[in-house]
Amino acid sequence: MTDKIALSRVVIVEGKYDKSTLASFLDAPIFVTGGFRIFHQPERLALLRRMAEEKGAVILTDSDRSGFRIRGYLSGAIPPEKLLHAYIPDILGKEARKTRPSAQGLLGVEGMTREILLDALRRCGALEDCSPPKNSLQKKDLMVLGLTGPGSRVRRQWLEEQLSLPAGLSCNGLLAVLRVLYTPGELAQQMNKYSPKED
Repeated sequence: MTDKIALSRVVIVEGKYDKSTLASFLDAPIFVTGGFRIFHQPERLALLRRMAEEKGAVILTDSDRSGFRIRGYLSGAIPPEKLLHAYIPDILGKEARKTRPSAQGLLGVEGMTREILLDALRRCGALEDCSPPKNSLQKKDLMVLGLTGPGSRVRRQWLEEQLSLPAGLSCNGLLAVLRVLYTPGELAQQMNKYSPKED
């Protein structure tokens, strides 16, 4: 099995299958726009902008009209000096899980090979700084801080409010966001402000 390539930048993709494809060979924070849902989720857009300002971001959308529309929207919301654009080539076909091709008949990110995706990331400069992420925050840290397990929902809600994060993040989603924005020490400091009477 090949080792994953560490990437400190946030990678922004359209859907969960795109994320799954990239996660098979990248050790990076990968975030999903949910397609056009990002247009109606200002809190998610604000979070993506915040993470991009902290770590830098690379947008990797499909090469169809929808992908370019999402890319354009994100480009207007994220500072250009913090943003790289990775483009996949136009390749006719359909993904194995689909019964028919997309409207334009092109493969999306999920249908690309590892080599093609790495080339797209290399060409935009995203692989130039492939240092491993510096944040060692783990799920066990969330458990120690009472952010997972029984009675943790109220604590997570409190933390989301304190840190201006979107409400209702899953535990895995919260961990991914916190890894980008906070060190374990900073998170522990924040949770020290939590009053147990709020449980």
